[in-house]
Amino acid sequence: MDETSLRNAVAQASRSTVAERLNRGSSGNVSARCDNGFLVTPSGLPSADIQPDQVVRMAMDGSHAGRLPPSSEWRIHRDIYQARPEVNAVIHVHAPFAVSLACLRRDIPPFHYMVAVAGGADIRCAGYAMFGSQALSDRVLEALADRRACLMANHGLIAIGRNLTLALALAVEVESLCEQFWRASLMGPPVLLSDAEMAEALDKFAHYGQR
Repeated sequence: MDETSLRNAVAQASRSTVAERLNRGSSGNVSARCDNGFLVTPSGLPSADIQPDQVVRMAMDGSHAGRLPPSSEWRIHRDIYQARPEVNAVIHVHAPFAVSLACLRRDIPPFHYMVAVAGGADIRCAGYAMFGSQALSDRVLEALADRRACLMANHGLIAIGRNLTLALALAVEVESLCEQFWRASLMGPPVLLSDAEMAEALDKFAHYGQR
């Protein structure tokens, strides 16, 4: 995509996080890789109202162009793009069930084969650090090793993908898994799938649909 198309896509994805009940108010942020940098939603504006001309262009050195400051979490987006060349989109949300588990600092175990959609046998919860800090970005990268999504302790959810459509779909799926795990846990510890069963699911996902 050219920059104009990417700006439209980032703004639309931001609005979609609210429509999908993943964000409220100004929570969360969205970005897409663009040339040698990336486009990211601005700081402090309602996610439902982001317009293409408000999306901030950033360089990998942290500098930005335009009248609005970038999301306070720009370091997470920048560091993911630098560490993961296959990733072209990052979506961060404060979805209610993901936040609930993140506040318990719980990994999502293999209670359902769909956990494999995030790339592994579980979905990790990154350790806590202050929002906007390099320490938080470092912990998110660690939790995302060999994964496409993670929770963030006492914070929210990160989903990554080859494009914004896939990253948003993954965020929706992980929030659904968080809700299912939360509900199942009300009746007792869920029965977990074995390593062999999850390995089989991961192999299926490697050749399934558009993944």
